Amino acid sequence: MPDPAPAEDVALLAQAAADAGRIAMRFWRRDPTAWAKADTSPVSEADIAVDTALKAALLSARPGYGWLSEETPDTPARLSADRVFIVDPIDGTRAFLAGEEGFALSLAVAEHGRVIAGVVHLPAMGKIYAAELGGPALLDGRALAVSPRTELAGADVLATRAVFSADLWPGGVPDLKRSFRSSLAHRLCLVAEGRFDAMLALRPAHEWDIAAGSLIATCAGACVTDCQGRPLRFNAAEPVADGTVAAPPALHRQIMAGLGAPQA
Repeated sequence: MPDPAPAEDVALLAQAAADAGRIAMRFWRRDPTAWAKADTSPVSEADIAVDTALKAALLSARPGYGWLSEETPDTPARLSADRVFIVDPIDGTRAFLAGEEGFALSLAVAEHGRVIAGVVHLPAMGKIYAAELGGPALLDGRALAVSPRTELAGADVLATRAVFSADLWPGGVPDLKRSFRSSLAHRLCLVAEGRFDAMLALRPAHEWDIAAGSLIATCAGACVTDCQGRPLRFNAAEPVADGTVAAPPALHRQIMAGLGAPQA
């Protein structure tokens, strides 16, 4: 039997995200039990409940797919799968625990290293972003496009304060407006939506944080790479990218030049 079309996987991801989002909302602003993981990042009973529900729903529908999730112990089995689910059950757990709206469920399907289907759901905001490889980026069914901005100076960029450290910009820190959102997946979707001009994450980024959002931003017209300007690849043995930069092509070239990254 042939693999499902990417559109079928998008539909599956969207339904699973909506169902799991309702689980997350049962814990939101209700003081869920939380603890620190080995890397000191927070996790809560909500993360685990959402992860459990997503794994059951997605793998029962696609038993031949591999599984990579922030909250599931990783195994080498996924590396031999043609397709793999890459999931962050709650991206932005700190925001979730603080009762803020900007947390997301990030769900993707990767095939031979590239994402072919992606959904980012923000249940507290009632938003679902989605895309399939080669198709449009959508927000609740509406097509998205990146910002038309072509000059980096004055651009509104989603990033942490650390991104604007002088030692990261050999030619000087550009004149940019900095904004911030807790979820990396949400930041990528906001670039896709054109609400912000670019996003920069120069620290290592886990695949589950960026897989779905990177496809959505790409389908909206963004150039999305690691912080060296290299294409992102997924389902790696060590599932971590060397940062993430997403911007319209003209801005992306200027960002890469400012960072001193090798130019293609």
